Amino acid sequence: MEDFSVFDIIGPRMTGPSSSHTAGAVRLSHIARQIAENDVAEAAFTLYGSFAETGRGHGTDKALIAGALGMEPDDADIKDAYRIARERGVLVSVEYSDEPPKHPNTARIRITSSQGQVTDVIGESVGGGNILITEINGLDVEFSGEYPTLVIQHTDKPGVIAEVSHVLAQLSVNIAFMRVFRHGKGEDAYMTIETDQPVTQDMQRMITRLCSGINKLFAV
Repeated sequence: MEDFSVFDIIGPRMTGPSSSHTAGAVRLSHIARQIAENDVAEAAFTLYGSFAETGRGHGTDKALIAGALGMEPDDADIKDAYRIARERGVLVSVEYSDEPPKHPNTARIRITSSQGQVTDVIGESVGGGNILITEINGLDVEFSGEYPTLVIQHTDKPGVIAEVSHVLAQLSVNIAFMRVFRHGKGEDAYMTIETDQPVTQDMQRMITRLCSGINKLFAV
């Protein structure tokens, strides 16, 4: 028999109307903001599937904008996301695509930083406010954000995974799940590590300092 948590049964703490179209959308965009290191000058959103078909009625566009602005799913200001974006000088745009997605509730979130750096994230809202990040900057990944998660962009070469695992062990951080994704041998790669304990900023700096081949590290 499958086990369910109270959260699965009663749903997330959120501002409505929909856990998948509103709460999930906020979480997707909020994680994209973290991947972009919380620097959001522009945000462009493309909605697919059910998001595109019913997103206007469920406020999915506002939810995505709210997440990019740093709001949580229970924030009462989600409904005013367009106004708040204007007040903060954040340029936003929303497109509704008829291209068939792999999952019915899919969004592409393209964030441009104040320095012009672009972060492109694709994710799915899988129900009950739960989400799955499936692509970062054109590279397939997979993590849910349910655990404290490290996302490490690195060069695909021998020893990087072992070094990161060793440092986490020295810091008494237990790895719950680890996945590695790469474009090709010796090319750009991502490592996603979901942990049982939060990885502090001091720990992140230590990992970056002690492990070779890391190009970028962020926690979500």
